[in-house]
Amino acid sequence: METVGQIVRAKRESLGLLLRQVASYLDIDQAILSKIERNERKPTKDNIIKLAEILKLDKEDLLVQFMSERIAYEIADESCTTKVLKIAEQQSEIHKV
Repeated sequence: METVGQIVRAKRESLGLLLRQVASYLDIDQAILSKIERNERKPTKDNIIKLAEILKLDKEDLLVQFMSERIAYEIADESCTTKVLKIAEQQSEIHKV
């Protein structure tokens, strides 16, 4: 499974866009974008939405990947991850109302 950073880098390169071009669109330093692509820094949700636009990626798919990585990072060291995810799913259904 690819990470957000890998997805972004692959798509940026396939479109022939330079780091500085995409970073400028995001209004961030190209070093920060480089770190995002190497999974050394986490993007913001706003970055993800803008990246989807400029790279012509499906916004929902990229957001799902982004949020999944955030959740996985938060619970990675816990011994009860499966239980946490099941309860979180139930909680998210309650909060949809």
